[in-house]
Amino acid sequence: MENLESNIFGGKKFKDLLEEIYNNQKKKEKQISTLISELKPMVQEIGDATLIVPLIKEYLEIGVRNDEQLIKMATIIQRCLANSTPGSDNFSISESEKAQLLNEINKLNDKSQ
Repeated sequence: MENLESNIFGGKKFKDLLEEIYNNQKKKEKQISTLISELKPMVQEIGDATLIVPLIKEYLEIGVRNDEQLIKMATIIQRCLANSTPGSDNFSISESEKAQLLNEINKLNDKSQ
């Protein structure tokens, strides 16, 4: 459990990252419920639903993608913490994992531009 207290960057601990993932899920769950309850009275006929449902879908997908990135980051950090020797900077990740990590970073950079 000492790994949960490990500082991963800028004063952020691994447990803080896990808490952020959990809080994001709970917050999103509440936001989605609120959004659906607010939009439900607007749906009077099938045509209304075809306009509103894609908006909800897009909102959900954005939230899922953001959470996936946090979860991937947590997984990488967890592996690094589990495989690292105390006092060393060697995180013992394979070349294929390094390549996958770089690929994910490039995808994120492409999406942000």
